[in-house]
Amino acid sequence: MRPRTFDGFVGQEHIVGPGTVLRNTIEQGKLESSLIFWGPPGCGKTSLAHLIATKVEAHFIFFSAVTSGIAEVRRIAQEAVSRINFDGKRTILFVDEIHRFNKAQQDAFLPYIEKGTIVLIGATTENPSFEVIGPLLSRCRVFVLKPLTEKDVLKLLGRALDEEGSGFGAMNIAIDREDLSYLAHLSAGDARIALNALEMAVQSIDKNAEKIVLKRELLEEALQKRNLLYDKKGEKHFNIISALHKSLRGGDPDASLYWLARMLEAGEDPMYIARRLVRFASEDIGNADPQALQVAIDTMQAFHFLGIPEGKLALAQAVTYLAVAPKSNALYIAYGEAAGDVHEHGSLPVPLWIRNAPTGLMKRLGYGDGYEYPHEDPEAVVDQEYFPEELEGRRYYRPVERGFEREIIKRIDYWRKLREKRSDGE
Repeated sequence: MRPRTFDGFVGQEHIVGPGTVLRNTIEQGKLESSLIFWGPPGCGKTSLAHLIATKVEAHFIFFSAVTSGIAEVRRIAQEAVSRINFDGKRTILFVDEIHRFNKAQQDAFLPYIEKGTIVLIGATTENPSFEVIGPLLSRCRVFVLKPLTEKDVLKLLGRALDEEGSGFGAMNIAIDREDLSYLAHLSAGDARIALNALEMAVQSIDKNAEKIVLKRELLEEALQKRNLLYDKKGEKHFNIISALHKSLRGGDPDASLYWLARMLEAGEDPMYIARRLVRFASEDIGNADPQALQVAIDTMQAFHFLGIPEGKLALAQAVTYLAVAPKSNALYIAYGEAAGDVHEHGSLPVPLWIRNAPTGLMKRLGYGDGYEYPHEDPEAVVDQEYFPEELEGRRYYRPVERGFEREIIKRIDYWRKLREKRSDGE
């Protein structure tokens, strides 16, 4: 069912629609620069490569990163040199799943691309920024392919049912339009999944039947399970955990639950989520609700105890609690500023009066001299400097007027005023 012309290509109008640079280049039969097609499964990356293969005036080689290695790259490059010398024809090498090549394997392409021996077209479902080495990425133009819409997938399914030869047009197939739309919906933008499910459903019917009736239940069985697009180490992973984090920060418990479910139902490691919740409790809530960190820790322990599936509810409880808790990033900012001073000023000496003096020599050297013991004061507050001399008066922690940090502000202000009165002799 692969399209034979651009007019038959469904989706990706932004890069292969009429008048686009890529389409014009290919229809003119020329392709000089290397390309990378990045998009989710079943969106048309390989079909686009097939279209290029039929249009350009070059020798076209399909190459899989799953089954091929460096030796084959070198063999293809040597043949490409011979081809240029013999008839002047260039070689276009299409590498499917290029992200599966390691750094050394990707390096093998560089000299041949640089010399113009081959034009590379790579296809990947992973973010090229993470999976393709910088030198190779800089020599390629990246085109981002989008997931197909339900309308796109429905169009492809309809074409598969109507076309004879390549499709099922010669067969007497009956299917309700709503059921076909339902299959398109469940395919989540993956044309391959939709077409495979349709094919399996058709093949499951007795070939001698006068009429093939495809019902929703049969399509669901052929599909088995809705495809949840997710990658535990790639961009989808980082995008969705980012969505969860930002929903929590924005105080939206419902969106937070949705993104949590997206990760869990796609098979994400629940302990990874639990660790991120512990981090969030300190980074975005902090002392505005000191209980938040305890909730996050308890959730992690509860999941250890319960496991899947019962432990999902513990994570859901934590997510909703953290979402509605008062927010403060004062701790995050404060630590960053303190760490900045550490790196800028280096290892400043600890003031003598707050050093420990476990030996006689240390006492004679003045360790601990002048230290004021707060518990001997009625208010347990003393006016003493604890910073190194170079950093005296620094203030990193600036609590906000939200949650428990309101009380912290009151305490800090009271202690500050008390010290000021004492320094004035009152």
